[in-house]
Amino acid sequence: MSRSVNGSDHGVPPEPAPPCDLVTVPARQGLEAVDILRLRDGVGPVLHDGACHTLGFLVPPGTAAGWDVPGSACTETYGRGLTLGTAYDGDGEEDPEEAVTVIEPPVMGTGWLVPPEGAYAAATDPAVLRAALGEAARTIAAVDRCQ
Repeated sequence: MSRSVNGSDHGVPPEPAPPCDLVTVPARQGLEAVDILRLRDGVGPVLHDGACHTLGFLVPPGTAAGWDVPGSACTETYGRGLTLGTAYDGDGEEDPEEAVTVIEPPVMGTGWLVPPEGAYAAATDPAVLRAALGEAARTIAAVDRCQ
């Protein structure tokens, strides 16, 4: 049986991934924010770029126009590169009854820290993310003062 990212179990092809913007933050602050958001059931898909030591939070399109959080950047992506693919059970045969929809990371050299199918939402709410990033920065500053 095929499963779409949104969890529905039927044989219709998945809808294309919606466009999104991408908020990029340093990995340390981003990992702290992911923990905060997971505790509050508010995390959407998150990318990890190990080479650049950053995390990228998928947020709704239009977020970049008003994003002003110091130490982060928000990029308009218009959904470029966010492609859906289909994975099968690995027995070498493409059986539509065993297909599972997967989303490839939209940026080369990245991987999913929180994949779309494991996220609480299709995108992280920008206001919730802003609050979590602020809380993460305060937590990191407090830890650094204690060392």
